[in-house]
Amino acid sequence: MEVDKDGVSRLQFVLDPGSGVPTYLQLVHQVEQAMRLDLLRDGDRLPRIKDVVEALAINPNTVQKAYRELTTRGLVTAQQGVGTFVRGALPVVGLAGQAALRRRLVAWVRSARAAGLDHGGISALVASVLHEDSATAAAAAESPGPGREGTGAA
Repeated sequence: MEVDKDGVSRLQFVLDPGSGVPTYLQLVHQVEQAMRLDLLRDGDRLPRIKDVVEALAINPNTVQKAYRELTTRGLVTAQQGVGTFVRGALPVVGLAGQAALRRRLVAWVRSARAAGLDHGGISALVASVLHEDSATAAAAAESPGPGREGTGAA
């Protein structure tokens, strides 16, 4: 992610009013996605609140709430009078890995559409798999592995 010659971020937020996701969370998720795709990096500046407000025609409090949430999550830092900047990084898959995964995902989405799923159905299926996978990973992390039984304090 770069800034133009005036120091303005090129990140452009896009809202989906029909998603059911609160506006501030859509902004948060888009910053996280940009970080995961290596489009935003440590030190990059987020768009100024007033620029986001003008571009999306939303309340400044909504943008402030999103930026506060990003700060709480430790993803950005605000510098009074200067701007809000990305702090740190999220796990990133290299460009070659992203391209390969994306090709497989596009093929899967096409097969899901051919099976009769619409956007909402695809999203619901993906969300359920992610939830299931997270629950499985959490359970595996909590259960004692071989040779670890009885090592905890009583």
